[in-house]
Amino acid sequence: MATVLLLLLASAITGLATGLFFRVWTLLLVSPATAILAATVLQTSGFGFWTGVPIVVGCLITGQVAYLAATFYVHRGELSVQDEIDGEPGKHGQRHIKDEDE
Repeated sequence: MATVLLLLLASAITGLATGLFFRVWTLLLVSPATAILAATVLQTSGFGFWTGVPIVVGCLITGQVAYLAATFYVHRGELSVQDEIDGEPGKHGQRHIKDEDE
């Protein structure tokens, strides 16, 4: 059980680090590496194939969710819908639109 928790924690830390410092394309390298490492650790710890598959999938899901959480944290100022509600243009909006309300 400690092995499973350690793998989930390592996947979460890897996902957080990837989300904080790299772009989404890095997941193409990190996710297979996570799956291979988790499968290897589980195999050496004596887990069977059908017991290890849900654990590896859980590690991948944990890493993806941690990546999304880190990405939302990094881009939290850019993901606001408040610009749409108050009518003011956002950072990427067009500022010099004349006679829009004709």
